[in-house]
Amino acid sequence: MTYRVLWEPAALAVAQKLAADDRTGVQQVFAAVDLLADNPRPAGAFTVGSSGIYRIQVGLYRVQYEVEDQTVTVTVFHLGRL
Repeated sequence: MTYRVLWEPAALAVAQKLAADDRTGVQQVFAAVDLLADNPRPAGAFTVGSSGIYRIQVGLYRVQYEVEDQTVTVTVFHLGRL
């Protein structure tokens, strides 16, 4: 089952801002997030607090996202630099 990947506007704005200084790193983040469509709970993903919230590390960045199995969506809501 393929999940639909959505970005919250705030997380997308951070990605655009970070890309000004580290385009390659942010491209790696987008590539990793795209892979979540096929496997929203990859090895190395950590649960955060409440159910359905996960965190992955991609290079120098941390991505937090929510998995909704009923709607088959992955929503990225936070991107930050480590």
